[in-house]
Amino acid sequence: MTTVQSPPAPPTAIRPRVVARTGLYVMLAANAAVVACFFAQAGFASNALIVLGRLTGLYGALVMAFQLVLVARLPWLDRRIGMDRLTGWHRWTGFTLLWTLLAHVVFISFGYADGAGVGPVTELVDLAETTEGVLRAVVALGLILVIGAVSARYARRRLAYETWHFIHLYAYVAVVLAFTHQVAVGTSFTSSPAATAYWYGLWAVALGSVLLGRVALPLWRNTRHRFRVSAVVPESDSVVSIHITGRDLDKLPAQAGQFFLWRFLTKDRWWQANPFSLSAAPDGRSLRLTVKAAGEGSAALRHMKVGTRVFAEGPYGAFTTLHRTRTSSLLIAGGVGVTPIRALLEVLDGHAVVIHRVGSERDAVLHDELRDLARAKGAELRLVTGSPVPDKLAPGELKRMVPDIADRDVFLCGPPPMMNAVLGTLEDLGVPRQQIHFERFSLAG
Repeated sequence: MTTVQSPPAPPTAIRPRVVARTGLYVMLAANAAVVACFFAQAGFASNALIVLGRLTGLYGALVMAFQLVLVARLPWLDRRIGMDRLTGWHRWTGFTLLWTLLAHVVFISFGYADGAGVGPVTELVDLAETTEGVLRAVVALGLILVIGAVSARYARRRLAYETWHFIHLYAYVAVVLAFTHQVAVGTSFTSSPAATAYWYGLWAVALGSVLLGRVALPLWRNTRHRFRVSAVVPESDSVVSIHITGRDLDKLPAQAGQFFLWRFLTKDRWWQANPFSLSAAPDGRSLRLTVKAAGEGSAALRHMKVGTRVFAEGPYGAFTTLHRTRTSSLLIAGGVGVTPIRALLEVLDGHAVVIHRVGSERDAVLHDELRDLARAKGAELRLVTGSPVPDKLAPGELKRMVPDIADRDVFLCGPPPMMNAVLGTLEDLGVPRQQIHFERFSLAG
């Protein structure tokens, strides 16, 4: 089988993730400095609260634009950092944005109220009624408060992904309202032609990134490749593999270990997007995903008809050979988390040890394929079965199975409790963090 793969990065190369993170930090710091310069250029108000209010408003706008870049799903960033980490950063910058904008409203209301001799609430109502753009800002803040509430862990765990995503779309309405507010009343925005050009340029890049990564690129790829279901293969009573074909798949920049957001365009499933990893390395002719029935949606895939049109967003993820730092590897999979591990083994060079942790042998998805592939690659395959207690991947057990574990890249995929336990084990064994590669698929909630 011919696979499409990238050669592993040499051990002396600068890590791609470090390059991408540094680039983001430098970009954010540079824009923060530019915002401060334009703020100072616009002049200061006599009231310190108003000064703080204007400054927090400007930095709130900057954080909002940065948030858009984090979730734009730009391929260069996604392949180096990973959607799960970018989504996590987006979450925390979201709460930063919330508190920054609340501070903006509080400082502005108290500042102007002090000069007018009225209460801050009365002043805020007066500003909303008499000053162009302020009411739009209040509505934008209300939307952000709602989005922040449904993004809290308690609420997020109780909402279906589609419901949460629909509510989250109102963030774009908030962005437009906030921008028009800034245009209408922002003194820094209009202080000079350079400031005006900067803010227009900043918002154009942020919104343009979202349109490119989340709209234009998926539409273009699906129009070009025309994905369809070519085969549905039951792997066990609860696991099924879906084979996808299309046009010019050799030009699709997918790598082993990555995932797509799949929409199967049937009347009862077109609105559902599910993140499923590739369970075989892309060969330029077809793609394969292997799914365990974990809910009504995934269980229905067993009955998917050949020829069904598919809308695929991706490929996404940094769980690839791009981030290798060593010539030998350890691949640890838990349950159906073996799917990207199996794809990775297909393209990895150097010696590899594969550990598949399952409850019983019947839960070992794709085990025959994995065994044959390991034999062909000269890799060691270990099937670990039994109950979670005692932990058969505890430090002593893992060290016994892989004595040179600290000298290997470790690729980890499985259920969250298992992954958390293994990450703790790897830390106890002294495996350097830059050699540990994993993704949590937080998008799926």
